[in-house]
This record gives sequence, structure tokens and C-alpha cells, in this order.
Amino acid sequence: MDDLSTQVWAVDALGAMAHETRLSVFRMLVKAGPDGMIAGAIAEHCGVPPSTMSHHLATLERAGLVRSERESRLIRYRADFPVMRRLLAFLMQDCCQGMPEMCSALMAGLTCEPLN
Repeated sequence: MDDLSTQVWAVDALGAMAHETRLSVFRMLVKAGPDGMIAGAIAEHCGVPPSTMSHHLATLERAGLVRSERESRLIRYRADFPVMRRLLAFLMQDCCQGMPEMCSALMAGLTCEPLN
């Protein structure tokens, strides 16, 4: 993928998360890990009507940030971790300008602990 198409893709992905509910849903799915969550549970947890949540989930899925899988009558959503890593790599690719010490504080601050 060339630089321009990568940038267009990143804008789409970031645009999909540029909404409070969608950002919360994406973070919730990241936290849920590979098991993901059922659409109804996501809507209930967020206090959003199922039809509205369907719209938000579809937006995240079109951007490639989440994947869905039908399980009988239910739909399970999962964060797409390779896509998330790709987006983070895109955002960080020009970081440090060849001087990794510039980003050491950022990298040291990365944890798998929840932010409160």
C-alpha cells in the first residue's frame, strides 16, 4: 500500500473512532480480547438502543477496526488487533526522527493496565 492510500485508510479508521460511543465500543472490544462480545451485550453495556448500536458497529466494521461473526441468532464482534497495530504503527512511524530516546517516555508509559 502506498503512502497516500495508507493515509486515506488511517483517516477512515480514525474517523470511525471519532465518536464517543464508537471509541468506547472499540476500547471495550480491545479489552474483551479475542473472545469479543455479543452485539446485545455491547449495546446494553453502553446504554444505547440496539438499532443505534448496530449503526456504530457497522461503521467500525466498515473501517476494518472490528470483525463480526454470526453465532446462531447472535452476532459476536471482536477488535481486529492486526489492524489496530497497523494504525498505531502508522501514527508512530515518523516518531523520534531517528532518535529513539525522544519516544522512550511514551514507550515506557505503555502498559496493559486499565487507565482510571
